[in-house]
Amino acid sequence: MRRTRPGCTAVRAAAPAAGPRPPAPDGSRRPGLDWGGAVRLVRAADEIVLACHVVPDGDALGSMLALAQTLRGLGKRCVASFGEPFTVPHSLRFLPGQELLRAPADVPAAPALMIALDSAGPERLGSLAGVARSAAELIVVDHHATGTGFGTVRLVDPGAAATAVLVDELIRRLGAPLTPSVAEGLYAGLASDTGSFKYPCTTPQVHDLAGRLLAVGVRPEAVSRELWDRAPFGYLQVLAGALTRARLERDAAGGLGLVWTTIGQADREAPGVPYDQLEGVIDQLRRTDEAEVAVVLKEDDAGAWYVSTRSKGRVDVGRACSRLGGGGHRDAAAYTACGEPEELVDQLRAALRPDPDTDPAENAP
Repeated sequence: MRRTRPGCTAVRAAAPAAGPRPPAPDGSRRPGLDWGGAVRLVRAADEIVLACHVVPDGDALGSMLALAQTLRGLGKRCVASFGEPFTVPHSLRFLPGQELLRAPADVPAAPALMIALDSAGPERLGSLAGVARSAAELIVVDHHATGTGFGTVRLVDPGAAATAVLVDELIRRLGAPLTPSVAEGLYAGLASDTGSFKYPCTTPQVHDLAGRLLAVGVRPEAVSRELWDRAPFGYLQVLAGALTRARLERDAAGGLGLVWTTIGQADREAPGVPYDQLEGVIDQLRRTDEAEVAVVLKEDDAGAWYVSTRSKGRVDVGRACSRLGGGGHRDAAAYTACGEPEELVDQLRAALRPDPDTDPAENAP
């Protein structure tokens, strides 16, 4: 059986005062999207509900809080939320703007305007999917290639490195200033989805945006420490166990290799490590030279398995996860399922096999 996942203030150096935004370079204007429609809806709205995907990462939460703070600065009443479990991951508790977060139960059931961020489809909103369907107008801001086409106004660009790139452009088109706290959320999103600026999506435009955010006062070393360089001692014990259980299958993924491991509830409960602190495990696993694809199955508190996948570029894990009810990007994707880990890996292994009729070039040496 498969099911869809249900659902502090950082210390900063003194920063320059916020002022008018400088013109963005032509490459960052993201042509072809309905910017006019989005700006008109936002300007006409008095109250706006924002939502991002369940178990938010740095791009989802950072982008949402950056936009929420901007809208508040423009005089809008706004609340931001995400579906259960409604818990901000430990690594993201430094992000400013969290006073605007509300539990899903406290979100208006049928808002006049809702903005969904970093969510390829309504199911990614978890318990807030019904709110999105009931909204009179729904702006979708996203960069996933596996989207389902929902929303009345879409700012969706699979070519964008992060949803933060699109939020930055929306903020610019709204004529709002780029404050230090807004810039920090955008930088967290940009750094997260580019793998600290090492993934192939890191373009000259990405570095240009990062530079503009740093100029406002973002401290990259502080953001990086919060995102990647902090963990309780118990996390090291969980990581050690996960690496010990890791299995290498050289013939999987079209012969390019698959490495995978599991982290069950018991594995993290003994050392007292919350579920939301497991994100970094897959970054260690994906270093395996003999495997193109890395997979970590993480059991949540409800007993479901969240299957995180990463590719080094030659296998489309986004398509494989989409086949199994999830989605994401070519090189990073996930889905949620119930069952025994070995059975789930069997299903994923099958989904990773290239289709010779439609993908003759995929997995070619």
